[in-house]
Amino acid sequence: MLGVKDEGSIVGVNAVRVAQLLKEIANLSNNPQKLDPPFILLPQAVEWEGEQLIHIQVPQSSQVHKSKGVVYDRSEDGDYRLTNHNAIAELYTRKSASYSENTIYPYLRFSDFKQALFPKVRNLIRSRDYNHPWLALNDEQLLQKGGLYRRDVQSGQEGYTLAAALLLGQDEVIQSILPHYKTDALLRRQNLDRYDDRLYVQTNLIDAYDALMDFIAKHLPDKFFLEGTIRISLRSKIFREVVANLLVHREFTNGHAARLIIYTDRVETENANRPHTYGYLLPENFSPFTKNPVIAKFFTQLGHVDELGSGILNVNKYLPYYAPGKLPLFQEDDLFKIVIPLEGGEAVKVAAIRGAHEGIDEGINEGINNRQLVALKIIINSGGGKAKMLVEGLEVTRATIERDIARLKELDLITYIGSKKS
Repeated sequence: MLGVKDEGSIVGVNAVRVAQLLKEIANLSNNPQKLDPPFILLPQAVEWEGEQLIHIQVPQSSQVHKSKGVVYDRSEDGDYRLTNHNAIAELYTRKSASYSENTIYPYLRFSDFKQALFPKVRNLIRSRDYNHPWLALNDEQLLQKGGLYRRDVQSGQEGYTLAAALLLGQDEVIQSILPHYKTDALLRRQNLDRYDDRLYVQTNLIDAYDALMDFIAKHLPDKFFLEGTIRISLRSKIFREVVANLLVHREFTNGHAARLIIYTDRVETENANRPHTYGYLLPENFSPFTKNPVIAKFFTQLGHVDELGSGILNVNKYLPYYAPGKLPLFQEDDLFKIVIPLEGGEAVKVAAIRGAHEGIDEGINEGINNRQLVALKIIINSGGGKAKMLVEGLEVTRATIERDIARLKELDLITYIGSKKS
């Protein structure tokens, strides 16, 4: 936060300078002479207590970045210049060990990439920023600046990475590296056991994004919507975030296939995940954490995603206009799941989860776990109900729900009404 002292007092930023500072920070973060490799930061101006502040979100990166050719390490509130080669090597090792996208394939060659993608990449970047520094680079330099070619300073191994193969590789090359890689898109409206339509995607992430967006456009309606005086596509605003999340934040070494399913009342996605936390993510309680920073950064340059964490915020912002009264569900676990309710669909579960996170009363919260709290909110929001409603709403077994009901009854939070069979 610029304009806030270390102890938290607000001093503000010169209001006349805010616009220029926003521009300079974004430009410098994309300038390899300042930050190498570049990592675009997207500062936001906010007003607090009558003062202008600038908020800059700096996500964890899977790469080691140099500032004017110098490597720094962060510890508590200090930045420490690293000059010792062993310390720098340790930093590289620490970074690369966290992300499978950084796996180096020394025998992966430039000829293994789909050459037709490079003009497409440049056109997408140019449409977003015609002065983008990547546009002045040749194809191989673009891959290097994008973090898709790296050298492990500990082992000496160097070459193109898994991220490079997934973003730009030819289909057969990707399959030779990850035979299990696929994304399955299904339409299930009439035939719920199988499908009414299917798209089986095993191509690079750039073309996969377009294919999945086309599948959504084919089967979901769009609505007329004005943001200010500009017409925007609500469908695109919502599902570009959903599709980008499905592709970008996936743990690719896991064999579980990514899936996108369109039902009559909802759209569901799931993908293998390396969870940073567990549970339901809401705009007010989540901390953004990218699972594949290099791939995410590349998608940002293409304009397919905005800043880190924008997906949850944008979906929650635009869904009420696309499906009035509905709330999305984001669940982080070993499988990351998203549920986007459509008009006519139920939103009881999502509303209950949101209510649970807001909390009921500290006296009620004591002695029950989060699932029991959600069950209680479902009962409250529904004005009562049967155990079957909780089994379906929480997607757990009947035995689990009966234990939860017993606990809630024991604490005198719910009561049983009616005959045994009612």
